[in-house]
Amino acid sequence: MFGSNTQSKRSFILSQQPPQPQVQGEAGLNFDHIKRSIAVASGKGGVGKSTCSVNLSVALAEMGAKVGLMDGDIYGPNVPMMMGVRAAPEVVEGKLKPVEKYGVKMISMAFFLEEDQPVVWRGPMIHGAIRQFLADVDWGELDYLLVDLPPGTGDAQLSLSQTIPLTGAVVVTTPQGVSLADAKKAKVMFDKVSVPVLGVIENMSYFTIPGTGERHEIFSSGGGKKFAEEYGVGFLGDIPLYIGVREGGDEGNPIVLREPDSEPAQAFKAAAKSLMEICDSLGGDGPKKETVYF
Repeated sequence: MFGSNTQSKRSFILSQQPPQPQVQGEAGLNFDHIKRSIAVASGKGGVGKSTCSVNLSVALAEMGAKVGLMDGDIYGPNVPMMMGVRAAPEVVEGKLKPVEKYGVKMISMAFFLEEDQPVVWRGPMIHGAIRQFLADVDWGELDYLLVDLPPGTGDAQLSLSQTIPLTGAVVVTTPQGVSLADAKKAKVMFDKVSVPVLGVIENMSYFTIPGTGERHEIFSSGGGKKFAEEYGVGFLGDIPLYIGVREGGDEGNPIVLREPDSEPAQAFKAAAKSLMEICDSLGGDGPKKETVYF
């Protein structure tokens, strides 16, 4: 999928013995070139977290920001497919050059795998890959680095918070109770590693019947807003169910570009604007956090 030299590039990501997790803001790493780093997370899989990561990134880039998108889902990387990327990153002077499309710089484990190849790794290797994606990629100057995390509260989430001082996190949920219960666990996890939750997105909030405008709340509605109110975090908006979102993801053409005037595209743009305003309200380059030991 990514060319004949995939093996050599895969060797690059596996070339170092991955370090054991130690502390937040790992010593020896400098991230001054990244103004704000934001984790996009969910407690449960299947809520559309990667869809939100991709569309938020593109929307921020459309607003003039310098944006990077790191696919932190090492076991199930799909950002390249959703962004329509077929080229692999090059290695230049010992650094990976992220692939750029739609104004967004990207890195993903998918660049180092065959199409049907699984990743069967233990936690320390996950930490090593995440560290390399942050330290060994030539991101350049970024206003925002969004990190699309895997669902849950495991190795990738801890490794990220231990490696780079995160500005904060965005939690993606769907309206129904089972998803909200896991989203709350994600919030508690971020509290424990001193990462503020900047906002919540409620995805698949409702479905509007074409032609009639009749609105159906298939998975219930309003849970994301209640979550935000309960925990005192920002509500970035609700995203409707819309076939174009799915089609755009499969085609590698995010909905904010594919159908920029559609209801979900407008919702993603509004969410990106709200996220930008929340980050701006923090002052400077975001909060400075205490080191957290595990």
